Amino acid sequence: MGLSAQIMDAMKVAMKAKDSQSLQALRSVKSAILLAQTESGAKEDLTEEAELKLLQKLVKQRKDSAAIYKEQNREDLAEPELVEAAVIEQFLPEQLGEEEVTKLVEDAIALTGASSMADMGKVMGIVNSKAAGRADGKTISTIVKQKLAN
Repeated sequence: MGLSAQIMDAMKVAMKAKDSQSLQALRSVKSAILLAQTESGAKEDLTEEAELKLLQKLVKQRKDSAAIYKEQNREDLAEPELVEAAVIEQFLPEQLGEEEVTKLVEDAIALTGASSMADMGKVMGIVNSKAAGRADGKTISTIVKQKLAN
């Protein structure tokens, strides 16, 4: 079942349960998918990789917004953002732990022979392709910097 179909099913469940926050998050995902399809001019559905990137982007936007609201002591605005992020994360594959990401980074460094920060792009590219939506770019970047700085 494609992501669009899963979103529609979840929307129906949220409507029946009268869960307005989940419904709002799901509608934003559906809207983003439709927008991405029309931007590319594609008649067919997005690839699974494109869908994962889109979902990650939506989750990141909500978490960033929540962080800004918390900095400004606006918990009333931060909470709905975090709830929406959690709803969207349900459609992402299980995220890798820090140990697993570290292993991927170490393998990529060994593969490329990276030895300095100048090689960070090569390592990031390999790790991002292997993680394929299962790890946050910020986490990967932090671990790569730690490993290359040593």
